[in-house]
Amino acid sequence: MISFEISPEMKMLTETLERFVLKEVVPLEGVVEERGYLPDELRDPVKKKAMELGLFALGMPTEVGGGGLSAVELCLADEKIGWVSNALSRHIFGQMYPMLLECTGSQREKYLLPNVQGLKKCAMAITEPGAGSDAASIATTATRSGSDFVLNGTKHFISDGDTCDFVVVLAVTDPALRARGGISLFLVDKDTPGFAVGRTQKMMGMRGCNQVEMVFDSCRIPETQLLGKLGDGFRIIQKTLGKVRLGNIGARAIGMASRVLELSRVYATERVQFGKPIGDYQMVQKMIADMALDIYAARNMVLNAAWDLDQGRDAREKVAMVKVYCSEMAGRVADLGIQIFGGMGYTTDLPLERIYRDCRVMRIYDGTSEIHRIQIAKSVMRNGLLLD
Repeated sequence: MISFEISPEMKMLTETLERFVLKEVVPLEGVVEERGYLPDELRDPVKKKAMELGLFALGMPTEVGGGGLSAVELCLADEKIGWVSNALSRHIFGQMYPMLLECTGSQREKYLLPNVQGLKKCAMAITEPGAGSDAASIATTATRSGSDFVLNGTKHFISDGDTCDFVVVLAVTDPALRARGGISLFLVDKDTPGFAVGRTQKMMGMRGCNQVEMVFDSCRIPETQLLGKLGDGFRIIQKTLGKVRLGNIGARAIGMASRVLELSRVYATERVQFGKPIGDYQMVQKMIADMALDIYAARNMVLNAAWDLDQGRDAREKVAMVKVYCSEMAGRVADLGIQIFGGMGYTTDLPLERIYRDCRVMRIYDGTSEIHRIQIAKSVMRNGLLLD
């Protein structure tokens, strides 16, 4: 017997999240769009409320102070969080990178626990000018020098790199092995000599979540800053990105699309043209139906892949499918929403144009749609379609 029932506790959590997002967080979107950032005096009280309600760091284990949600539960929560802009979701609910769970000893007290408690912000530095979707081709190096490592290289498109307290850096430690045991992760404090934040790279969307360059010029760090084992960086990234992609991309794309659908549904019942609501016209009904179909399909894909992760299964093929389908689905739904609203949908008076801009990058970061399609095709050619 397969059950799709949500536990009473999880239902209560999602309802609490929905109320909190709509009442406390959505009203801040205009400020972020206008100023390009969220002032501390507006962020801190709302973040504090989220923490008091147990809505912060939901995907991290309870033993380190997180919400302890399973992959399925986190996706249900992230769908509600997806109703607001990416910048606000990071500011209010925390941006937690599961690779920090590799912290040991004093690293836990210095980095992991303060991050989960909302006291320190972490950025993730993987992407480089010459290495985007192909993370294994990074050029940043970490060379041994006595009991230290010396970092050299440049990263870019680093989210929150301008406001983080520390950064997790992916670097080559053995050029001969590279992805087969020659790439490692390092924890680097913002004030470390030789580490500098470069220019902010202006984007068409994602306002309030700045993307910056990072430069490591003979940046010396002690070997105690190694995260995980030497040469284990690429494996850690691959192991942890699945849950991140399902929540931050798959589920939040559904949240974005669901908000567009709800706005469109209400508008289609209220907007009158030629003597009747536009929702009575079949062309508009088709657009509404297509949006609903896309969201329903995406939600089932996300939850099925998340369930596999919770069972300890290898869900890489499904996660790749989710990444492609949900990111592209959000773009289709946002486009239809603007079409239903007509001229008003194109204005900054409504959140539709912001959602349209924000969701476009989802087809690019964390692996482009093309890269994931290649991975899916290779898996199918090798093993067939493994969707049991």
